Amino acid sequence: MDQTLFTKMVNYVSLPSLPFHLLLLLLLPVIFFIWKQFTSQSINTPPGPKPWPIVGNLPQMSKQGHISMTHFAKIYGPLISLRLGTRLHIIASSPSSAIEILKNHDRLLSARYIPEKLTGSKPKDAELSPASLMWAPECTGHWKLLRTMCRTELFSPKAIESQTSLRASKLAEMVDFVRGREGQAVKIKDVVFTVVFNTLSNLFFSKDLTSFEEDDYGGCKGHFRKLGEVASSVNLAEFFPILAGLDLQDISKKTQMHAKLLTAEWENIVKERKENRGKNSTSQRDFLDAMIENEFADHQINQLVMELFSAGTDTTTITVEWAMAELLKNREAMERVLEELRSVFGDQNSISESNLSQLPYLEACFKETLRLHAPVPFLLPHCAPETCEVMNYTIPKNARILVNVWAIGRDSAFWEDPLLFKPERFIGSELDFKGHNYEYLPFGAGRRICPGLPMGIRQGQLILAYLLHCFDWSFPNGEDASTIDMTEKLSLTLQMVKPLHLIPKWKL
Repeated sequence: MDQTLFTKMVNYVSLPSLPFHLLLLLLLPVIFFIWKQFTSQSINTPPGPKPWPIVGNLPQMSKQGHISMTHFAKIYGPLISLRLGTRLHIIASSPSSAIEILKNHDRLLSARYIPEKLTGSKPKDAELSPASLMWAPECTGHWKLLRTMCRTELFSPKAIESQTSLRASKLAEMVDFVRGREGQAVKIKDVVFTVVFNTLSNLFFSKDLTSFEEDDYGGCKGHFRKLGEVASSVNLAEFFPILAGLDLQDISKKTQMHAKLLTAEWENIVKERKENRGKNSTSQRDFLDAMIENEFADHQINQLVMELFSAGTDTTTITVEWAMAELLKNREAMERVLEELRSVFGDQNSISESNLSQLPYLEACFKETLRLHAPVPFLLPHCAPETCEVMNYTIPKNARILVNVWAIGRDSAFWEDPLLFKPERFIGSELDFKGHNYEYLPFGAGRRICPGLPMGIRQGQLILAYLLHCFDWSFPNGEDASTIDMTEKLSLTLQMVKPLHLIPKWKL
């Protein structure tokens, strides 16, 4: 039997060394509070598996939470309830239930649930910076202005067009690096991460913040990786909010520590830019200039930049990695996309963005990868700021709400052969990424749809095109594509358990 989330949680917890009687006194009111939650009068919440006393449905969850919740949805319906610890979770797992959450009740349920590890263990840290785009509790006027600024400066068609030469430069660096490793195993994930991270860092600060040679233990890559590991760790306070202020596992403390180490990588840039504000009028304007012009304090700049890095790097990185793995396992699809690239670009070792529209099969492969391997299988969590009715069920105030887009993308009621990689299903299809089709929601929908969608799609498809067009790929030690481990690992994003290592061979 797989290790359950509950077992993992118990194994992970390390309580401070306390005398037994003192520990018992501390735990008694906690147990009483938890028991009271389960013995209170029930309301008409969506159906779901019967919870255990105190721990709720935690013992019934595997470490692959997206699969467990998909299994429960098949038994109990498209909208289900799970009580993980004392916290009630409402999970939508079908297009119809997603429409209810993300469209019909979007005005109310667009409120954001903020994980305990982000709020800190001290009262003064209880509220996130007002510069938070991802974790703003409500879609206030300030949040809308912030989103508008990001769209105007980074994600609008005009802004994305102005970034063309930067992307071309970073992709050329990627090709040179991979070509220099010809005959050696390359970790695809690291290569793609570096391209995306440096593209963003140049948009933000006009400077590279990492390099292809930098390993996972130092610099921005190392700090980013460690921050992700802490952020994805099991936190007792998420299941038992009464423990939030104690930070028994030091997760909030570690999150803040690694965040500080990461922001230190650009603090001097921010300081220098503020000191020289208005003096370098001939230099190219970047997003940092826009934030300074809008009077952002240092902590607000750090908050927003970390969120944009987090949202923009991992999702694109793992999507390209999954796409490479799926194409290597599906030779017919690989041959078709390679032929398409040859017909458009011939022997050229550069790919013009203006020609992306001539690569419908490449786009279909990218869409199919997002369907099968949604990078964020539950999207970011919503919450109910007040009690409401959805699909004739009661959603209590403060319930945590998840949309299982992984389950929706594999639902046999809407997808033929849902477990097969079939890019052809998107050829001639009107399904897009923009949140209008609720059977396909890799970037979400409604007010909280990912604002960086246009940039992520453009860059992801370009990186995939370059890797496929410029190189032939083989496996270390003569391994066959059939040996690729396609097992998923649910962290902050849905990653490959075994990162993809491939040997490149220049072919142009």
